[in-house]
Amino acid sequence: MYSIIVVPAPTTPPGAQVRLAPGERLRFGRATPYAAAGRRHLDIPHPGVSRTAGEISATGSHWALSNFSAASTYVVENPEGAGEHIKIAPGRVNAPVPFEFSRVVLPAGGDLLDFSVWAPRHDYVERAHAAEDGEPTALAFPLDRSKRYFLVLAALCEARLRGHPHAPLPTVEQIADRLRPLWPAVNRASVQWNIDYLAVKLRLKPGPETAGAGPRLNGKKESLVSLALRFDLVREDDLATLAQAR
Repeated sequence: MYSIIVVPAPTTPPGAQVRLAPGERLRFGRATPYAAAGRRHLDIPHPGVSRTAGEISATGSHWALSNFSAASTYVVENPEGAGEHIKIAPGRVNAPVPFEFSRVVLPAGGDLLDFSVWAPRHDYVERAHAAEDGEPTALAFPLDRSKRYFLVLAALCEARLRGHPHAPLPTVEQIADRLRPLWPAVNRASVQWNIDYLAVKLRLKPGPETAGAGPRLNGKKESLVSLALRFDLVREDDLATLAQAR
């Protein structure tokens, strides 16, 4: 699986996202000297951004950010963290970023520019065995039930978990309507974003050994629900979270 996925803009198609395997690096900035040397570079064509503004380093389960600017502090926000963020001071190298979803914000003259970084390999041990002797068992499909993507997955699986095995899956609009009491800002785009992310996190997309982003995944919602129900990633008792949305 990819360790890190850099998403230049919310509307960036999967083929234009930058996938980094553990140990790989991606520089970003206004100029592209790295690209000219045959290395990947995230272009940010704004006169207020340094020519070589910084670098992202991928590891197995998190990533680090280097700030090559001489004067600007960068901010890394957790979009799901109610204001949670970290600051990367000018000249700071390899600052670890602990968030599964991150928004990197760069000051650029009078503007604030941003791009997103996903870290889908955030792993969780099996709690029942965490205190036992020996190495803990890592979950095959690590999911954080406090994240919005889990709400989306639960809403996708809800009808079938409530005893309707052949019920049609809800549309993106229906999921947004279902979750709005719990997530007031939800819309069609944010639901689709989380479905796309789940396809990566649950490994329905190709791994880093694959050259490209892979073909478009048809029947994405059906594949997610089939996998989730087959391996009990969403169970009937998880629907208690959605009960608050009634």
